[in-house]
Amino acid sequence: MANTASALKRMRQNERRRLRNRAVRSKVRTAVKTARAALATTGAETRASVAEAIRALDKAVTKGVVHRNTAARKKSALARRLAAAK
Repeated sequence: MANTASALKRMRQNERRRLRNRAVRSKVRTAVKTARAALATTGAETRASVAEAIRALDKAVTKGVVHRNTAARKKSALARRLAAAK
């Protein structure tokens, strides 16, 4: 357990950030999973779900939850699958 006031404050900050990061990461994973499922079946919502996944990845990068190269790699893979599906 932390002994100093600054260490206690740091623990509180870390817990808040952990919860926020977990929520953002979960949203990204769900969006990417939905986009991949939409790409597997051809439909009208395919482009929209891929766009939503890309938007979620960009937001996660902005918040510092996902590394920019990781997001770029995932976005590129989704774009390749979308192009191949057409």
